[in-house]
Amino acid sequence: MKKLLILNGSHSDIPLIRAGKKQGYYVITSGNREDLIGHSYADEYIYGDFSNPEGMLQIFKDKKIDAICSCCNDFGAITASYMCENLGLPGHDSYSNTLIIHHKDKFKQFSMKYDIPTPRANSYTNLEKALADIEYYKDKYPLIVKPIDMTGGKGVSKILDNKGYESSIRFAFEKSFSKGIVIEQFLTGTQHSFSTFLVNGKVVAYYSDNEYSFASPYLVSTSCGPATKVNLVKDELITIAEKIAGILKLKNGVFHYQYILCENKPYIIEITRRCSGDMYPIPVERSTGIPWAEWIVKAECGMSCNDFPRFMNQKKLGGRHCLISDKNGIIKNIYISEKIRKNIYADFRWSKEGDVIQNHLVDKIGVIFLEFENEDEMIEKSENILNYVKVICE
Repeated sequence: MKKLLILNGSHSDIPLIRAGKKQGYYVITSGNREDLIGHSYADEYIYGDFSNPEGMLQIFKDKKIDAICSCCNDFGAITASYMCENLGLPGHDSYSNTLIIHHKDKFKQFSMKYDIPTPRANSYTNLEKALADIEYYKDKYPLIVKPIDMTGGKGVSKILDNKGYESSIRFAFEKSFSKGIVIEQFLTGTQHSFSTFLVNGKVVAYYSDNEYSFASPYLVSTSCGPATKVNLVKDELITIAEKIAGILKLKNGVFHYQYILCENKPYIIEITRRCSGDMYPIPVERSTGIPWAEWIVKAECGMSCNDFPRFMNQKKLGGRHCLISDKNGIIKNIYISEKIRKNIYADFRWSKEGDVIQNHLVDKIGVIFLEFENEDEMIEKSENILNYVKVICE
């Protein structure tokens, strides 16, 4: 039986693990946390750090693995491309192009060169230089500062004036794995995602949604789709995806971005070439009928995608909500209002009553999946989800 290495085993990776098995692979997961629930769905777990490409290469060689699938993390996507380039395996973009897509400073430079709509930004790899430029920004607030290489809101903060400038810059540098940051124009608008699938450089399917952040302003915990006003911007977003794919000669597979809709204009803020987290393929498949995780695995394993089902319409309104607490403590109960129970078609949890929440800003204890009868209900319940679903801690 052929072996597939998936670079992590979090709850987010479970759809990929299941899809790998469905394709007939013996699935091996890795990662430096053996307690993650996804490992229990794999055939085998091997300890390793997926941000360490050489370490992952050694696991690949030692276990005589046949194919690689990145996990739901940017470091996993970068490592997978590095490994495949060194091993001569198909299914992943070149290492240099993967860095352009997943490192914010490189993507900003690329966007300016090729006229991709994105908030204006400057990048820094020197802390003292970034601190010294405070006067340059004094009439440009508000700003948002991000590490170039982190996801999930890690190291991100908003600067309103000179008073908060230094602490935000230091915080972003501290969190950055490669010690680089971007200082970006802060746009006021609504946040959305647009997930496409590329075959031979062309978008053959897409899924859109609205994104909401509650516990942390920079960590998405709730989404629902189709995205509001997506019909106004989908053609432009598809054109952008195909433009980038053509310039970088991107391989088949998922192409996902987040964007801010500002005055009916989309501005790209993040871009990835790996499966989105928090079991994202489940609402995508529910809405489109396309087994999203299976096609991601096929593409990353270098299998043909020529028979991918062309699809440009979301049949159902739905989304997902990550179960989060508003404080640290011991989980006492999870309250779900009767008003939203009818909307829940799946409920997946990896924590239970009595477990401890140590960092409520990032610790998620489960995901519920929702379906709605109409757009008004979808928007109202998604925007006010914490009135309907609460993790109660003491």
